[in-house]
Amino acid sequence: MDFHDVVRRRRMVRNFDDRPVPADVLERVLVNATHAPSAGFAQGWAFVVLEGREQTEGFWRLTTDDAWRARTTRQGLFDAPVIVLPLAHKQAYLERYAEADKAGSGMDAEAGWPMPYWYVDVAFASMLMLLTAVDAGLGALFFGIFRGKDRLLEALGVPEGYEPIGAIALGWPAPLDHRSPSLTRGRRPVQEVVHRGRW
Repeated sequence: MDFHDVVRRRRMVRNFDDRPVPADVLERVLVNATHAPSAGFAQGWAFVVLEGREQTEGFWRLTTDDAWRARTTRQGLFDAPVIVLPLAHKQAYLERYAEADKAGSGMDAEAGWPMPYWYVDVAFASMLMLLTAVDAGLGALFFGIFRGKDRLLEALGVPEGYEPIGAIALGWPAPLDHRSPSLTRGRRPVQEVVHRGRW
């Protein structure tokens, strides 16, 4: 698929068919994520991949409650055959910027960073997963983890210091995937958001 088409077709899918994602397609999504830019080439990311109903049900059980699962209008979300947790590892950046070629910048301490790039870089990697999913014919949804994060990390054996920036559901889009009502707001025109030369 042409890159322009990939970008234009990217959208958040909330209703999935429960067919498994072929191993080679999932591998492509994950490998492409590792090509994201990262400050100092620190690559302070990790990805926990949950495949199949048994693993994904554990995710939903720990991060939602019965009342939410019963009332959500997005029941097809639970059919996503893959959930990826993109994790940021701040310490990888602090250690990288303590190395000889980066020493003296003051970025070996969190206070020295003008922006927490460990989150930025994992967000870059997440976007590459979303775009690769479109290119492969899959649907994807990036969403927040609003409850149960600590229990989830413990259950998955994630080492201390790794923090999820959200989760990504991956799979085949179901035929009846209702678009988000938020889209009625419309996309802001380029002329409204781009300021050339100055604001």
